[in-house]
Order: sequence, then C-alpha cells, then structure tokens
Amino acid sequence: MTTFDDREQTFEKKFAHDSEMQFRAEARRNKLLGLWAAELMGRPDAEAYAAEVVRADFQEAGDEDVFRKLSGDLGDLATEAEIRKQMTETMAKAKAQILTETGE
Repeated sequence: MTTFDDREQTFEKKFAHDSEMQFRAEARRNKLLGLWAAELMGRPDAEAYAAEVVRADFQEAGDEDVFRKLSGDLGDLATEAEIRKQMTETMAKAKAQILTETGE
C-alpha cells in the first residue's frame, strides 16, 4: 500500500468513528432531555418518556424534531430558550459521559 492509501484508510476510519460517536452522543442527549422533561411534567414513567424523545429524533435530520416534541409536550412549563439551552447543556454532558466510558 502507498502512503496515500494508508492516509485514506485512516481518514475513513476516523470519519466512521466520529460519526458513530456523534450518533451515540445525540441519542444520549435525547435520553437526558427526556428525563429532564419528564421531571418537569411530573411523569412517573420518565424512562418510557425518554425513549419517546429518542424515537422522535428519527423523524427528520437535525434537532428540530426533538425540539418540537419537547416544546409540544412541555407547553408552558419551559420556554423555547430554556429548551434550547437544555439541549446544548445535555449535549455537552452526553459527550463527556461517552468520552469517560470509552476512555478517549
């Protein structure tokens, strides 16, 4: 193999790894968001609701599907700014948790 082939394979492996980590972080974030929202709503089925939020992310690309789910379910319990802030904070928390678990 040439040096170019080695670099190409390394790049492809890194891209695949980064994509997997991003997917895992988004899923973890969505679960954390679901648990947060369930607590605000006083739902006793927090884990089940968190799973609903994770599933909501598969409706379309991006975060707007999750935002709409949370916004619709929370109603007056949280503003748009509060939900978006929580989305940002839980993404950072999710990434940190995954990095700790994987040792990266």
